[in-house]
Amino acid sequence: MSCETHFIKGRLEFVRVYLDLCAIQRPLDTYSQTRVALEAEAVLGILTLCDTGRLELVSSEALGYEMEQNVWPVRKEHARAFLAKARIVATLDDAVEKRAKTFKKLGVKPLDALHLALAEAAKVDYFCTCDDRLLRKVKRIQGLKMKAVSPIELIQELET
Repeated sequence: MSCETHFIKGRLEFVRVYLDLCAIQRPLDTYSQTRVALEAEAVLGILTLCDTGRLELVSSEALGYEMEQNVWPVRKEHARAFLAKARIVATLDDAVEKRAKTFKKLGVKPLDALHLALAEAAKVDYFCTCDDRLLRKVKRIQGLKMKAVSPIELIQELET
């Protein structure tokens, strides 16, 4: 995968990325662990790449729903501002719900399954999360139409 864009069927396409809410919220976490600080910087770097047009951020109805459930105003506002940069908002339909059920059967939690199905429907190149359990499960899914990565892995992929 190229750093900035790639060609599909003779036309220029941006690299699309879907961050789940735990990744979006990472810069607001306590930096008591080196890993958290590195992931937070990686997420901010991803946001910069979106701002400069090197990445295309994808949001979804599920992200909007999950964001609105947050009781912490600062976290809610951060997520709202982050998601406002998305040019694409994936919406629920029968195909997405069916695909989410498939992910649930593979042991993925319901809301995470919905995020995966929406990201896949939006044809993202990368699904990014800080949730280790989810990342391990997703990486084992055969036939997934996107690559699951942590924020640090995403930056590494884009920089090579």
